[in-house]
Amino acid sequence: MRFTLLIILSAIPLLGIIVDNARAAGTESEGAVYVIPAHQTVQSGLASFLDRAMTEAEDAKASLIVLDIDTPGGRLDTAEEIGKRIRSATVPTVAFVSGKAASAGAYLALNAGDIAMAPGTTIGAAMIVDGAGNAVENPKLVSFWSEEMAAAAQINGRDPAIAVGMVDPNRVVEMKEIGETKEKGQIISLSAEKALKVGYSEKMAKTAEEVIAWKGLSDRTVIALNPSFAERVSAAVTSPGFGTLLLIIGIAGIAIEFLVPGFGVPGIIGLISFGLYFFGQSIAGFAGMESLVVFLIGIGLLVLEVFIPSFGVLGILGIAAVVFGITMGAYDKGNALQSLGIAILVAAVIVGVFVYIFRKRGIWNRFILNEQLTTDKGFVPQQSREKWIGQEGMTTSMLRPSGMADFGEQRLDVITSGEFIEKGRRIRVISVDGTRILVKEI
Repeated sequence: MRFTLLIILSAIPLLGIIVDNARAAGTESEGAVYVIPAHQTVQSGLASFLDRAMTEAEDAKASLIVLDIDTPGGRLDTAEEIGKRIRSATVPTVAFVSGKAASAGAYLALNAGDIAMAPGTTIGAAMIVDGAGNAVENPKLVSFWSEEMAAAAQINGRDPAIAVGMVDPNRVVEMKEIGETKEKGQIISLSAEKALKVGYSEKMAKTAEEVIAWKGLSDRTVIALNPSFAERVSAAVTSPGFGTLLLIIGIAGIAIEFLVPGFGVPGIIGLISFGLYFFGQSIAGFAGMESLVVFLIGIGLLVLEVFIPSFGVLGILGIAAVVFGITMGAYDKGNALQSLGIAILVAAVIVGVFVYIFRKRGIWNRFILNEQLTTDKGFVPQQSREKWIGQEGMTTSMLRPSGMADFGEQRLDVITSGEFIEKGRRIRVISVDGTRILVKEI
């Protein structure tokens, strides 16, 4: 009895250790922490990657999503799309500003549940600018984006006036926490220290691991998701300007290969460029197989137009199909049309220069007779018959009104002006028109 009691008492600490280990194991298996980087321009490629990564974290029932933000900004419409996706996430989110969250990047950060910033980083400077970096002064657009920023700030109890001051240079904003006032003509950009004081971040952390520790999840598995190779290609292809460049190369390459055949390389490069364009749009979730099929049909119709007379019908249908295929596979139809127009103009100049340089090899040479019918190539020229004018001969057959006649030792085909002449009558040549020898009876 005593021995049994001794065994039980000795086993109690061991049972405690087993229970603690089981609890620890259970804690570690309860949802990993997903670290998702946003280290590129805010555009459609980034939106596609973030949606895929956040969906993966939600499906895995993650404990936390850490959005590692370092971006100079980008497209506002894409930022709205990403912001909506962050707000709708079923997993808690923290925006960790590891570099800068400027312009559209600030909007992404404001939509997260919490914001942590690394020392030396900034958030703000969300003024709307055009492609050249110049401020856009459209009051309606500025007002709309200001309200979007303010709404994102209010979601998590942040001062909306500061968010508006990041966008509108004409708004005066007083920030009592740091003893500063934004005057007209300025926009707000907060350092990590100032953002913490005014409530635009909740934590200063040097690394994502510190952010995870701050959330009390250091014991969880950390999964770092990075863009796949296809997503990196898609991000490059869908970035501003690059898609237009691919269209230029594609149009020029195909046109050069078609007009000046025999090279091969321009055609291959053109096909690769179009392939990359549709591949990038497809990975980003915009272009489907139908847009590629329509585009290829358009190219086929343009080729047929050259060889099959259709009075322009095939050409018009081909151009329409190409334009429709490219635009239906793009994120922004208007922007795609603009890019296509620029690409056509630039490609036309490139093709024109290339065709001029290699004009002797052009396809048009197949439709032009350049062969010279010279004697050195075996061709015998037609001898002039002017010498027969005035010559006299004898008909060897009846002329009705044409027939045969002998002129000395040479027999010729002759013809009258309509009258019949019997065989064996004397005739005289009165005119010659090409191979036609006109005679009259003497």
